Amino acid sequence: MECSITMNSTAMTLAKAGYAVHGIDYEGHGKSAGTQGYIQNLDHVIDDCSKHFTHICERKENNGKMRYLLGESLGGAVALLVHRKQPKFWDGAILVAPMCKIADDMRPPQMVISVLSKLCDVIPSWKIIPTKDIIDIAFKVPEVRKKVRLNKYCYKGRPRLKTGYELLRVSIDLEQRLNEVSLPFLVLHGEDDKVTDKSVSKQLYTVASSSDKTIKMYPKMWHGLLYGEPQENIDIVFADVISWLEERVSVGTRMLEREQKQANDALFNKSEESS
Repeated sequence: MECSITMNSTAMTLAKAGYAVHGIDYEGHGKSAGTQGYIQNLDHVIDDCSKHFTHICERKENNGKMRYLLGESLGGAVALLVHRKQPKFWDGAILVAPMCKIADDMRPPQMVISVLSKLCDVIPSWKIIPTKDIIDIAFKVPEVRKKVRLNKYCYKGRPRLKTGYELLRVSIDLEQRLNEVSLPFLVLHGEDDKVTDKSVSKQLYTVASSSDKTIKMYPKMWHGLLYGEPQENIDIVFADVISWLEERVSVGTRMLEREQKQANDALFNKSEESS
């Protein structure tokens, strides 16, 4: 997917609720450079995202503000991997149908995976991975499916060979290390999701070491919770997201205010002693 059109409604909704929102198009996606739909190494994408969002958070105007990651599908996996690079830096994450495991129905048979993996070094950008049309099974509303297909910045077609390999590699790694997730998080998943595995979202909630973790499962909803559902369902999802954020920002703001007061008091006392 991409930020400027497909995820624009997400950014606008959160901005109207009072939050600054920043996004990035991964390499080969949206308006970023590279062959469309091609990711040679997802570790490079993680590095790009970590540097980009860390730089934004460290701007002078953002000093003292809470820092939250939000990712949908592959973006949820990216958010968890960005957190892994700097476990203490982020105040929380919103994980929407995160790709902690690709649904079994979306994965080719193991024999096919083995053959295709060996071809990655030979024909890495070829569109030869046999899979279902993700647009048809990710977005419930027909008008949304049409908009995605007409959006020139959204990749259509079968996954490119190395891109598919990287998605599988990262999802396997995440599934095996869910216990290392330590930041506060809200995980959201549609009960009828056929793209990413809802059972692994439940497993994430169970085994993550985070002390503050919440899970919301939505009956009869599909994969694209932020964009592909009827508006009444999208409103339900965003109400949960904003409510979760408001609770934590309120607590975090009070903590920051206390820390600032303590720092100011210490500075004042030191000044008094000097005089």
